[in-house]
Amino acid sequence: MPLTSGVVATSDVQISPFELQRDGFVLAGEAAGDGDPILLLHGLTATRRYVLHGSKILERAGHRTISYDARGHGASGGSHDSSDYSYGHLIADAIAVLDHFGIERLPVGGHSMGAATAAGLALEHPERVSALVLVGPAHRGAASDNQPRWDSLAEGLAEGGVDGFVAAYGVPDLPGAYPETILRVVRQRLSRHQDPQAQAAALKGITRTTAFDGLSRLEKIACPTLVVGSRDDTDPDHPLAIAQEYANRIPGAAW
Repeated sequence: MPLTSGVVATSDVQISPFELQRDGFVLAGEAAGDGDPILLLHGLTATRRYVLHGSKILERAGHRTISYDARGHGASGGSHDSSDYSYGHLIADAIAVLDHFGIERLPVGGHSMGAATAAGLALEHPERVSALVLVGPAHRGAASDNQPRWDSLAEGLAEGGVDGFVAAYGVPDLPGAYPETILRVVRQRLSRHQDPQAQAAALKGITRTTAFDGLSRLEKIACPTLVVGSRDDTDPDHPLAIAQEYANRIPGAAW
């Protein structure tokens, strides 16, 4: 049964928190602004606040943004069993959110894991997605080829909380103040998860699954798509080459 809570005014934008039940736990999110809706999906280890990073430009342009913490992330609940986390689960959760709001079709934007989920959603349920914005895609249509790293991060988090995750993450081999800044951001992101054990299970489970079967599947996406890549050398987990591959594969994609 869907759950809802009150309305909060932030500057000139009204934010309405919402909750809904999924697989025995709660998905927590918010809808902000009025107008045509847009669904926003965040990346792995992030929360809904890390899609637009506090920007209200979409809401002020006349859109209603709908975002939520993925299962095992942020304020949402989740299982401690890694088998309860997959791109299939994430896609089904997105459909549940659309159904919660009675929305048949809308644009979907996502970053990293959210970009893969959005692409998978458009492929599996094309009738629900009118357009895509894929930011920093990293998913190659296969399970991660660096599973030991993800398992190490998950185990560090499960055994030592945020400090354990940071220890497993290590100090980035970058010049100047970059390592300190990156580790500070990592700590901020990880501290927003209410259940570290669920987040650890999500890290192990999602990285072993696929949102779609191979990059060639992207050629079947039929809706207008914008791909946004990063040239930031300090972010090797989101290589520009993957974003370019998405743009090349998706028919008519803007880049």
